[in-house]
Amino acid sequence: MTDNAASSAGPLVTGSEIARLAGVTRAAVSNWRRRYDDFPAPAAGAANSPLYVLAEVQEWLDKQRKGQEVSPEVELWQAMRAAYGEQMIAGLAAVAAELAGEPGAGLPDDIAARVRELTRSGRPVDLVNGLTERFLDSARRAGSDQVTPERVVRAVRHFAPELPAGATVFDPACGIGVLLLSVAADTGTRCRGQETDADSARFAQLRADLLGRSGVRVVAGDSLRADAWPDLKADLVVCDPPAGVTEWGREELLLDSRWELGVPSKAEGELAWLQHAYAHTEPGGRVLMVMPASAAYRKAGRRIRSELVRRGILRQVVALPPGTATSHALPVHLWCLRRPANATGVDTNHTVRMVDLTGNAPEGGLEPRPDQVADVPLIELLDDVVDLTPGSHLRSRHRDYPGEYAALRAELEEQVRRLAALLPELAAGGGPGSLDAATTSVADLARAGLVAYEGPEPVSTSDQLDTDYLRGFLRSSANARRSTSASGTYRLDGRGSRIPRMGIADQRRYGSAFRALTAFEEGMRKADELSRRLAEIARDGLATGALQPRE
Repeated sequence: MTDNAASSAGPLVTGSEIARLAGVTRAAVSNWRRRYDDFPAPAAGAANSPLYVLAEVQEWLDKQRKGQEVSPEVELWQAMRAAYGEQMIAGLAAVAAELAGEPGAGLPDDIAARVRELTRSGRPVDLVNGLTERFLDSARRAGSDQVTPERVVRAVRHFAPELPAGATVFDPACGIGVLLLSVAADTGTRCRGQETDADSARFAQLRADLLGRSGVRVVAGDSLRADAWPDLKADLVVCDPPAGVTEWGREELLLDSRWELGVPSKAEGELAWLQHAYAHTEPGGRVLMVMPASAAYRKAGRRIRSELVRRGILRQVVALPPGTATSHALPVHLWCLRRPANATGVDTNHTVRMVDLTGNAPEGGLEPRPDQVADVPLIELLDDVVDLTPGSHLRSRHRDYPGEYAALRAELEEQVRRLAALLPELAAGGGPGSLDAATTSVADLARAGLVAYEGPEPVSTSDQLDTDYLRGFLRSSANARRSTSASGTYRLDGRGSRIPRMGIADQRRYGSAFRALTAFEEGMRKADELSRRLAEIARDGLATGALQPRE
């Protein structure tokens, strides 16, 4: 059935909505789909998010005696889904306009009648809040980035500073106003917002009006290209900007005065939003910005990050738990900025607080443990990369330098003892060239079927040829020269390589020595890596004070 056909059959519901109708869990609905052949077939949607005709679901639930009476609120939501489909924000705005008493709200007659019926027995503000919650739940389950996820809102609220009475809060990409109205919960707070999508901006304003938030003003428009609040200076700016957008208007905004930290590259749209937010802070004002983790280290943004650090503007970076943003599993960061209160534009702050919560569960606490936070001196951040990833700086501060140094030293000492034992006992031979008299080529061995290849190295296929003997002579300097092409490419299986002719007993004696040398080389590589790590941790431990020389 096509989407159009499904719409003509009546309102559609998701599996989660069926669960709510029946008063069961989503797992129970999935179980019904598998167990009962007569369970309604999906009418639309994707394989992992099917939609069902509400009337068919109700009929099936009644037949199974699992149904409940559908509430008027659910019927209104399903009617809106049928009428507006993917344009549910437009439907929410039209319902809010109807509730606010605006003439010509534009609602279909049946939906307008349901709204009027519901307001006879309930408050308009309760209805708009209920519809908003349903919309947020639907967006969250769909993994949509259309609205700021609930977990991100919770994190911003947690790290937001305490606001003075009558403070101004601004969100330049406010969507339907979820983040703005949540952070500025005090009805006395002056709120300003801007949103590119006109329906979202309209709904945000109407919802604020219905909530009695007289200090809220939300306008439609592109904040970067057409700033509707050019003279606004806020105590707090919060923003969850569009991520990964390259067409943000760089070419037409190259000389914009907002880029006081540097002109963002085309690929760094988030840093354009960051500077736009910073431009709207008053002296001492704060910015809480939701940023992708990659913005902390991408090469294109190094200059702007450097200025944020050098001027003491960046005060804190918080790496939130993976899964905080429901639209993807990657971690997101909160960048916390403060505009210097003095006229120089440079703060006397000497550190940036790094908070790494990436080891926490998305629903877990947001108050960091001592090992999850560190105050990093600005000089440590101002290197060639200016990496602002919290984890990069916390690992070095919370390492067990004495324990690691002792363990690595003991491992290296044991490895050196093993290396001495690996070296074979070798006696004087017949002299250079003494084995050249009777040799055979690898090509001849291959034609005779005595050699095969398992991966890049040859192996013996005969009990008269020892594999370690064969490979040992192939690695000799003379054969290495024969196996190296004019371009410098080396091939271990060079057909021109020569192998001395010996009996199998002598081959095995040589093979054993070659095998011991190979193990010795591998052991030396491991010892080299251990030595490098040991020197690194010793040097860093001495430099940070975690280690000291014995008296």
